[in-house]
Amino acid sequence: MKYGYARCSTNESKQDIERQLRELRELGAEELYYEYESGIRQNRPELSKLLTRIEEGDTIITTEVSRITRSLKQLCDVIEYAKNKKLRLIIGNFVIDCSGDIDHMTEAMLQMMGVFAQLERNMTIDRIKSGLANAKSKGVRLGRPKLKAEEIPPKILEYWPLYTGGSITKTDFARLCGISRPTLYKYIALLSDG
Repeated sequence: MKYGYARCSTNESKQDIERQLRELRELGAEELYYEYESGIRQNRPELSKLLTRIEEGDTIITTEVSRITRSLKQLCDVIEYAKNKKLRLIIGNFVIDCSGDIDHMTEAMLQMMGVFAQLERNMTIDRIKSGLANAKSKGVRLGRPKLKAEEIPPKILEYWPLYTGGSITKTDFARLCGISRPTLYKYIALLSDG
């Protein structure tokens, strides 16, 4: 069986994964797994699902190394896994047959691809940090804008007396308003100060 794996770092409203899925089908993928997760993250649900489903002799297809991982260590783990399961890896046009011994040059080439994927991620992080520092030095306020009293949703105001009267807990309050507890804490802080 040939399994395709695609990944983007941010959600579908910011990144389109369709190009990867189309390319995976063109490379022969019969079943597709895809997700929006950081490539450095260890536990990715769809990749984990794929790795538990795969059997000896199957193929994992991805468009590039950085889709599987942005960490050289994780890539080495994937290579070991592929060797143990005697899998075939197809990374774009690069085919690695792990059913036997991988020649040293192929393994080194694959690891170099991993080094560059990790380097690219590290350089991106450095650029982001530099940009944020530059914006901050120019007086730009970073982060979400501060909440204002007039922005408090009506449901919060509706259940506020029950919360302050001790009739409901914070968990109940958040559930009744359909928000997370961290969001509720912001409203509580705003209402408590006001």
